[in-house]
Amino acid sequence: MRNSRALAAAGAAVVVSGVLGLAAPTAVAWDTPSNIVALPSVIARGGQMTVTVDGCPHGGTMTSRAFPTTHLTPVRGANETSKGVATINRDARPGSYEIKVNCSGRTLTRPAAFTVIGGVRGGIGGSNSSGATPADMAIGGGLVAAAVAGGGLFWMRRRAERRV
Repeated sequence: MRNSRALAAAGAAVVVSGVLGLAAPTAVAWDTPSNIVALPSVIARGGQMTVTVDGCPHGGTMTSRAFPTTHLTPVRGANETSKGVATINRDARPGSYEIKVNCSGRTLTRPAAFTVIGGVRGGIGGSNSSGATPADMAIGGGLVAAAVAGGGLFWMRRRAERRV
């Protein structure tokens, strides 16, 4: 008797979870943006980033402080998905940015969707000064003097060994 009750309870749990599992996707299938993906998630100023939005079948717009308003276009063959390509402003400050999407009058904001990294000072080692500083000259001169003195002592010692 106990086994039949346990089996009945397990069967009811399976049926209820199956019904809920089938009903869950229909709740998301309204024309509401549900997921924003920005790739690459770390980008330099002036770079291009692709943004994909689920639940946006007719396209829309996306905005951020790091790039101008950009259009989203529906992706063919992908149900309820739109994408757009945004170019990061050259004067964007390094840091984390959010993306706000507007699809069919409904909005979704994803905080910290991507990160803008700062530029690198290129050139010879990325240095800010031109030429050697007085400290560099003193250190270099000291190393050259030590090398000359050490070489002279070594040569004199080797020369003395030959006479013996």
